[in-house]
Amino acid sequence: MTAQTAAGPVGIGRAGVPDLDDVAGHWVALDDIAHLPSLRNQQGQGHVNHDLTSLSWLAAPPFTFGYHTGELRVDGTTPAAQRFRWKQWGVTREHRGAGLLLTTETRMALSRDLLLWHLTVTNETGEARTVELAQDLFALVAHCEVGYGWLYDCPWNHGMHHDFMALERIRATTGGRARHYLLSPAPRRLRLGRPRIPGIQRDEDDGPMLLDDALPAHVSHDKEPQPRTGVAGTVRGLRVEAADGTLTLRADGPITLTPDDEAGLDAFALSPGLTIAFELRLDGAGQSGTVLTHGNHPDSLQIGLDDGRLWLGITGEREFADVELTDGDWHRVRVDVEADHVVLRLAEAEIARTRHWTESRRWTSRVEDGTVTFADSRSPAHAAYAFAGPSAELRTEGAGGRATWTCRIEPGQSVTIGISCAYGTDPGAVSAEARAAAEDFEATLRAGEDGWRRLWTSMFTPGNPDFSGHLPTFTTDDSGLARTYYMGALQALYLRNTRIRPGEPVFLTGGPRLGPTTTYFWDHAEWSRMYALLEPAGLRSWLLRVLAGPYHDSFGVENLGGGPLGNAYSANDYALFRLIEHYVCLTGDFAFLDESTGGATVLDHLERLGLGWRDRRSPATGGVLADFGADPWHLLECVPTYTGVVASFNAAYVASTRSLAGLYRRLGRHADADRADTEAGELAEAVLDLYAGAGRWQVRRPDGTDTIGHCLDFGLVAAALHRELPQETRREMADFVTDRLLVGGWMRALSPDDPIAAASDRPDHGAAGAFAAWPGVTAHGLAGLGYRDRAVDLLRDLSSAASGGLWGQAMEIVNGPDGRYRARVAERGVATRDNIAGAAGAEAVLSALFGINPTFASGGLPAALSVEGVGRLTPLSPTDPYSQKD
Repeated sequence: MTAQTAAGPVGIGRAGVPDLDDVAGHWVALDDIAHLPSLRNQQGQGHVNHDLTSLSWLAAPPFTFGYHTGELRVDGTTPAAQRFRWKQWGVTREHRGAGLLLTTETRMALSRDLLLWHLTVTNETGEARTVELAQDLFALVAHCEVGYGWLYDCPWNHGMHHDFMALERIRATTGGRARHYLLSPAPRRLRLGRPRIPGIQRDEDDGPMLLDDALPAHVSHDKEPQPRTGVAGTVRGLRVEAADGTLTLRADGPITLTPDDEAGLDAFALSPGLTIAFELRLDGAGQSGTVLTHGNHPDSLQIGLDDGRLWLGITGEREFADVELTDGDWHRVRVDVEADHVVLRLAEAEIARTRHWTESRRWTSRVEDGTVTFADSRSPAHAAYAFAGPSAELRTEGAGGRATWTCRIEPGQSVTIGISCAYGTDPGAVSAEARAAAEDFEATLRAGEDGWRRLWTSMFTPGNPDFSGHLPTFTTDDSGLARTYYMGALQALYLRNTRIRPGEPVFLTGGPRLGPTTTYFWDHAEWSRMYALLEPAGLRSWLLRVLAGPYHDSFGVENLGGGPLGNAYSANDYALFRLIEHYVCLTGDFAFLDESTGGATVLDHLERLGLGWRDRRSPATGGVLADFGADPWHLLECVPTYTGVVASFNAAYVASTRSLAGLYRRLGRHADADRADTEAGELAEAVLDLYAGAGRWQVRRPDGTDTIGHCLDFGLVAAALHRELPQETRREMADFVTDRLLVGGWMRALSPDDPIAAASDRPDHGAAGAFAAWPGVTAHGLAGLGYRDRAVDLLRDLSSAASGGLWGQAMEIVNGPDGRYRARVAERGVATRDNIAGAAGAEAVLSALFGINPTFASGGLPAALSVEGVGRLTPLSPTDPYSQKD
C-alpha cells in the first residue's frame, strides 16, 4: 500500500468540528485532474468546463439548462483553465499567460435560482495594458416537471431528452480543446424503419454495454415516451461512401419498410465527407415516422417524415424540410456529413441543414435596461443576466448574447467584474433578482458562504434548526482520520436537496451529469448510520415512500415524481434491510415497524428483505445459498463472472437473518427466533464453504464455478462472519486486501491478477479503481477481522483520492510522472463527479473504529465513545432498546 496524504491543516480535528475552509478544497492543476469540479446549492447541480467561466449539466428541477452558459474571451482568444479549486460554495478557475492572471469564481447561490461569476484580471507586467474581455452569455433554460430519471431530460432545440455523449462532446469544445462536436466516433449499425429510441442504447439487444458510448435507459416513468414508429414504403439503392469514394456499405434492395419493423445493416462510424444515399418510395401520403437511423442512441443521425415532409436529426437537433413527398414515386435522398454540419438533399437539392447549437431557434434573447434576458418558446422558463463593475457593451448573438468590456489596467492592478444570472418563470421577478444580486454583488457572495457555514455548524449541533438530528463531533489528534470523517460529513451535506421533496430533505446519489432527483438504495446503505443520526425524520419518510413502490424491481427512486428507476439490484434486500435496521436501532422508533406502506407493515417488508434468500435458492447451485441469477447487471454490472451464488450478499443475508432473530425475541416470537438462528447458522456454513483460499472466494453457477478476488466479498463476509472465520482465513483475507487491492491511498475493487480483470475495466467495480464506498467497507472488514491498525491506515489516506474536492462515484488508479501510483476521481465512461457513498469512509470511522454497529440483536449506541489512539465522539443520543455489545 502506497500512502499519500492530502494537503491540509495538520491539526484538523484536535478542537472538534473544523472550520469549513479546512475540510476540503485545494488547488489542483489540470494535468492532475480528470473529472472537473461540480457545483451544488441544496436545490440543483452543475459542472464547470475546461474554460474559465462556462457551466454545463445545470439542473435545478424543475429547471434544466442546455448546452453551456458561455465562454470568456480575452483579446479574442478563449483561455483554458490551468488549475481549479473547489469549495462547497463555488469553483475557482485560473489561467496565467501573456502577462495576465485570470481568476474566475463560479457559484450556484445557496438555495436560490441564481448563478454568480466573479472575474478578476490582474496585469502582472510592468506596463499598462488595455484588455478586451468578452463573455458569451447563454441561458438556454427550460421548465419541466417530468422526465427526471437517472438519465434526466435536458433542453435541446427540438425538445427534451437526455443525450449524455452529445453534451459531453459539446463540453469538450470549451477552453479551445476541440473544434467540433457533431459526430460520434463510435461505429453504429445502420437501421431502416422503426427506431429504438428511447431504449437500451445498444445497437443489438444482446450486445455489450460499453459505457464509453452507450447507457442503460434509466429514464423516469412520468413522461410519455417518444413515439417509435417507422413508415410504410420501400428503400432501394442504398449507398454509404467515405470522403475518398470508398464504398462503406451497399444495399441494392428493395427493402420493404413497415411502421413496426426494422431492417438492420452493417456498422460504421460517421466521418467528415461521408455520404448516405438511397431512393425512397412511400406507400401512402402524409406519413409520420422514421426512415433511417444510424445506431439507436439519442444523438443518432436520423431521417424521418413528419406529415409527409422529410426531417433530418443528429446530436439533439432536428431540421424540417418544407417539401412534402408524393406517395408512389421514387425520391432520391442523400445526406452529406461534415464535421460541423449535416445536409439533407432531395434530388440533389439541399432541403435541410443542421445548425450550430448557438443558433438554436428555441430561445430568444434581448438586451433590456442593462440586462440580457432569455425566454424559452417551449416552456415558461425565463432567465436574465445582470452585471457589476465596469460598464459593458451588451448585444445579442444567435440564441445568446455577449458582454464586452474594454479595460485599461495599470501594472500590478486588477479589474473585477461580477455577473449574475437568475432564472424562473416570472420574467419580471427574474430580472429583478438578477439586478439585485449584481447591485450588491459582494454581499450576495458572502451570504452564500455564511449559509453554508451555518448548515455545517448545524450538522454537529443537537436541536439545530436545519436537520432532525445531528452527527457526533469527532475529536482526535489524527488529522488524516479527522479529514476522512469530516469530508464524509461534508459529502452528505453537499448532496442534500431541500426542494424536490418539500418538507423532506433528500440526499441525492450522484451527478451532476446524471440523476438530479435520484437516490439509489445501495448507495444510501453505505452511510446508513450517519443518515439515521443526521436526518432521522427524513430517512423515515424516504423509507416509507420507497417501501410503497416496486423496490425489488428497481435500483432506486426518482424523488420528484416518486417513481422507480432502473433495473433490479441484488443488493436491494441488503441495502433496505440495513437502512431500516439502523434507523430503528439508532432512534429507538420501534413503532415504525407497525407503520403500513405498500399494502404491508414495515415489519412485513423487513422480513421479506432479511429472509430474501429463501426465495432465491436453486437446486442447480446447491439449494442452500441465494442464487442471484445470470445477469451481471443485477450485481456488479461490469464483472461478467460475478453472477449466480456469490459470497457477499449471502453473507449479508446471514447478518440480516441473525438480526431478525434478535427482533423476534424482542417481540416474543421465540419459535421464529430459534428458526432464524438455525437458518443463519446453515447459511454461514455454506458461505464459509465458498472460500477458495488466499483471500478469494468461489462464484457458483449451474454451469460451473469461478474464483474471484473482489473487495465486495471481503467486505460483506468480514462484516457478517468475522467471529466464525478461522484465524488463518482472517489473516489470508486481510493480506489479500493489503497486498492485492490497496494502492495509491485508495484501492482496486478487483484484484488486477484476477482472470476476469481485463474484461472489467471500470474504475468503480473492476480492477482500474474502486467505487466511493469500497474503502470504507474494506476498513470495516479489516477492523472486524482484528486488523484495526490496517483499517486506520486505510481510512487515514482517503482524502488524497478526492482530486481537490470530495469523492466521486469512482476513483481510478493512475501512475504519476514520479512513478508512484495515486488515485483520482474518474471521468471516463459515465462516472459521476459526486457520490453519496463517499461518506462511507466517515461511516467506517463510526463502525470500524468506534464499534457503532447497531442490529436488532445487539442494540444502538451509548451516550459517548472514546477509543484510545483514535479519539472521542460526542455528543451521542442514547437509544432505548439495548445496551451496546461487542
